[in-house]
Amino acid sequence: MSTPAPVHTAVNTPTRFAEVKGRRIAYRDLGQGVPILLCLRFRGILDSWDPAFLDALAVHHRVITFDYSGLGQSTGEPSYVRKKMAQDAIDLADALGLERFVIGGWSLGGIAAQVVTRLHPERILKTILIGTTPPGKVRFGPKPIFFERALKPVNDLDDEVVLFFHPESQKSRAAAVASHNRIAARTTDLSPAIPMPTVLKMMAETRAEDLFVDDDGYRDFLKRTDIPVLVISGDQEIVFPVENWFDLTPQTKSVHLMVFPQMGHGPQHETPQVCADLITSFIRNN
Repeated sequence: MSTPAPVHTAVNTPTRFAEVKGRRIAYRDLGQGVPILLCLRFRGILDSWDPAFLDALAVHHRVITFDYSGLGQSTGEPSYVRKKMAQDAIDLADALGLERFVIGGWSLGGIAAQVVTRLHPERILKTILIGTTPPGKVRFGPKPIFFERALKPVNDLDDEVVLFFHPESQKSRAAAVASHNRIAARTTDLSPAIPMPTVLKMMAETRAEDLFVDDDGYRDFLKRTDIPVLVISGDQEIVFPVENWFDLTPQTKSVHLMVFPQMGHGPQHETPQVCADLITSFIRNN
């Protein structure tokens, strides 16, 4: 009898590599259907995504995650300059033969996803933005506790509760533990953490950018684009307060804002199935 082919999930799907322009981008590819390319958060690596969220998305879609150049298992020069992160996404899409796709991103990755959408609108089917900021000047900035926790050399579960969940909610704290354990279930073929000197160097390089400077018409683009954009945020967001979207969304034609109550910076980790179902419905019906 032949041995059945292994069933790939986010916990065991292999890391692959795409050779692009003299560097190697590490990525993972899960599921079939409309492709979704997901851009990572600050200090994120391939293993920073909750497997339950990726698995739920992969029921109906081809879900592709990747390490930015020079980070995790990717080679090249590391950078958090938004156009360089966006170029990583486009170069990977080219390498995989994706003519049109859904672009998504979490936190810093949401900025990269907006840049991809603005610079390559003819290739974007939908845009999914999780826990991120709109372009240009905003009224509310990150809370100090974000920097206190996010810039620690090593983050533990307690840091994750503060950074991505809502510490004052018992339900949210329990969800943080569950998500942490799901991520820890992958024990092989892991991407290495980003060294702190590299993080600080990249931050210094982008400090002048002031989060998301509107230097290329990004905000006006969001106002006039017909590309459906879904913004997902928690109402207890400490990094990119959701209130900053309230000033922009009434002026747009295709931006949809979904706010999750009593959740923080990572609603897709707190309620992975609900967020995946929301994204699936949005892609299917818009």
